[in-house]
Amino acid sequence: MGLRSGVVDTDRRVIVLALARMVGAAGNSFLIVVLPLYIASDLIDIGALLGTEVGVGAASVTVTEPLLIGLVLSLFGFLNSLSQPMTGRLSDRMGVRRPFVLIGILLLGTASGLYTVATVYWQLIVLRAIQGFGAALIIPATVALVNEYASADADRGGNFGVYNTFRLIGFGFGPVLAGAVVEAGPYDLSPIGLPVIDGFDAAFAAACGGAYLSFALVFLLVRDAAESSEASDDLSIRVRGEDRLLDPVFALGLATVAMGLCIALFATLQNQVNVRLDQAPVWFGLQFAAVTIANVLFQVPVGQASDRIGRRPFLLAGFVLLVPTTLLQGIVTDPIVMTLVRLAQGVAVAFVFAPSLALAGDLAREGESGTTLSVLTMGFGFGVAIGPLASGWLVGFGFIVPFAVGAALAVVAFAAVVTQVEETLGASDDAGAVAAD
Repeated sequence: MGLRSGVVDTDRRVIVLALARMVGAAGNSFLIVVLPLYIASDLIDIGALLGTEVGVGAASVTVTEPLLIGLVLSLFGFLNSLSQPMTGRLSDRMGVRRPFVLIGILLLGTASGLYTVATVYWQLIVLRAIQGFGAALIIPATVALVNEYASADADRGGNFGVYNTFRLIGFGFGPVLAGAVVEAGPYDLSPIGLPVIDGFDAAFAAACGGAYLSFALVFLLVRDAAESSEASDDLSIRVRGEDRLLDPVFALGLATVAMGLCIALFATLQNQVNVRLDQAPVWFGLQFAAVTIANVLFQVPVGQASDRIGRRPFLLAGFVLLVPTTLLQGIVTDPIVMTLVRLAQGVAVAFVFAPSLALAGDLAREGESGTTLSVLTMGFGFGVAIGPLASGWLVGFGFIVPFAVGAALAVVAFAAVVTQVEETLGASDDAGAVAAD
């Protein structure tokens, strides 16, 4: 079933929420391309930091430009992921989701606008930290809403597929647009009574505007689900499984850390990739977006298929494919081949994303959607946070090293899913019911 059919069959509330997240994600993803260029420009003073030693003895690290870029990109993910269990649990306890989403969007958008007045590195750190906490308010609340909007297990995967598709359209194409906005600057706005602004300020303003538009959509069109009014007394995250070492949601959360890390290794290495592949910067934007393009194409059909034949087959296939598609990024030397490898990695992620959220939703007890699903969103955010920082450090040992480490972690993630995660959907019964409908 294609995207068009999937959208028609999806709860309209999910589509509205997905559209709002698409707009906000486009604005926020501008920063993934813009901030590295901003730090490398003459507009941010990092000269005093470069070459200094951080740490003690063998654990010391020399501060380089890629490391500073990786820190800014990673800080967002660290604060985002580490705060999500708290915000998810709090939204369960309070029985509301919408206020968390609205406050988070305001934090993201306002911080994006304030980048226009930032001139020193520590200011970028503060603003990125604010955005990380803002995202932590948004993500568990939105996925909990999507889970609660599902009328049954038989449409949960499809709902998550549609939601992720729209969100990723914004996230994936934002960086491509950001590169074009920066390169086309400066902009002469004197005909409308405004000063000339450079490409960076235009990109930051666009990110801010996207966030505020997203706020308006959520405020006007999104309401809490009735289910979110009840929460159980025990909202703790379960680590140990009842009949195995790890709880399946926790095990899948750990595997999702590896997945997030694998796709984020690429982000910090823009300059190194362009030199190694002898390519123009526009190629890097396309390669970065390729993972998201594949997700946009496959999220809905994979999510709907997982409602019919089960979650686990897609999880296993996704993690198997993640191994070679991560390793090859450290090996290929042609721009077109790199783009194809990134597309294949995106297919791997699509096979994991919606089915993993649907599996966690299947297992979530009533009133616990925020807490349970935050395990996966936290894991993905944590992996995305570690990835840029790890690649900024590991690339010093050789270009292939970050990707080899990522591939090894993908193997471990596959083993965790094989041994600790079981199918949650009764394939025979549910598939028959869906067919009968």
